[in-house]
Amino acid sequence: MIENSLHGIEKPGRYIGAETNTYRKNFADADVRFLLAFPDVYEVGLSHLGLRLLYHHLNRMEGVMADRAYTPWFDYEQRLVSLGEPLRGIESERPLSDFDFVGFSLQYELSYTNILTMLDLGGIPLLAADRGPGDPWVIGGGPCAYNPEPLADFFDI
Repeated sequence: MIENSLHGIEKPGRYIGAETNTYRKNFADADVRFLLAFPDVYEVGLSHLGLRLLYHHLNRMEGVMADRAYTPWFDYEQRLVSLGEPLRGIESERPLSDFDFVGFSLQYELSYTNILTMLDLGGIPLLAADRGPGDPWVIGGGPCAYNPEPLADFFDI
């Protein structure tokens, strides 16, 4: 799926999850599915220790699977839109809207627009009030969660 949309994209390795120490759990076999979203490009998010710890701890739990997604660079964002393809988790290649929970790491205010971009590309209604029972819960955590008001309308928790 993802590989078909990467021809001509700058740094396609950002989107294939080929690094070591990743998990490839079966999406259908999991009781709970988390998507850990970092609202910045892969190169920035990969170095975030908190996201890596959550990813490994969740994947070690029985019945739980965690995948990751990062904000795509402009060229890949445009490619996804032009193809009508959703933003997907790196390991599972499932659309963000297929997960039970989508958790964003709120590291700095300048990434807030990337959160909205990721929700939109992932097929998740932007406003929490517009989400229904079939949509994932959108969670925010991290240093900027101490001032939740700017994003309050977009998060469920």
